[in-house]
Amino acid sequence: MTERRLSDAERARYEWQIWTPDVGEQGQQKLKQASVLVSRLGGVGGTVAYYLAAAGIGRLVLAHAGNVKPSDLNRQLLMTTDWLGKPRIESAERRLRELNPHVELVPVGENLSPDNAAELVGQVDIVVDAAPLYEERFAMNAACVQQQKPLVECAMYDLDAQLTTLIPGQTPCLACLYPQSPPNWKREFPVFGAVSGMIASMAVVEVIKLLTGIGEPLAGRMQWINLRTMAFRQLPIARREGCRVCG
Repeated sequence: MTERRLSDAERARYEWQIWTPDVGEQGQQKLKQASVLVSRLGGVGGTVAYYLAAAGIGRLVLAHAGNVKPSDLNRQLLMTTDWLGKPRIESAERRLRELNPHVELVPVGENLSPDNAAELVGQVDIVVDAAPLYEERFAMNAACVQQQKPLVECAMYDLDAQLTTLIPGQTPCLACLYPQSPPNWKREFPVFGAVSGMIASMAVVEVIKLLTGIGEPLAGRMQWINLRTMAFRQLPIARREGCRVCG
């Protein structure tokens, strides 16, 4: 891979995060060299993509199908009122290009599935799972395990949220935690944009830690958050013997 150096314009843009003592210009260079896949650009994934672009991740592969609906607009920050009825992926691409023209965007106007997961995961260094359906999440997880790619797993419901980082060979995979789709899970559920944005921002920090080597990722731990009570707790998670994906 050809090393892409920071330009003067990029140094000026990222100056304040470069001041982080254990990041510096070398860490910013690592972010520019990196590529990340974000599956779905809704309340969680759209915020993830926004802050990854703001941080200067060099290449973002973005997967999301469908057109913008009125009900998207309470939380999906990359979707706008003037884009109602038009493809979500086009709205997301437009907004991210306005934010940071230095980032390479690869828009994919379809949701992740067993048919395209291996190809999309193969294009990147890290995957962020912000998909609402378990079929998508299981496909992502299987491709990440096969290709040995870290998967930052984030989700929310109502005023609850959870986050962990899954590293093949070191931590459980998603199928260890959820051997099957939860039977009562529904595609539509209660959500405030502030809740999805909160867990999305934490997921971006996980990506930055993985790429720069700073801090300690949530590997082998699940962060649970209840914003009704502002309770934060971490629980250890372990690999499942005989897991159908990583066992």
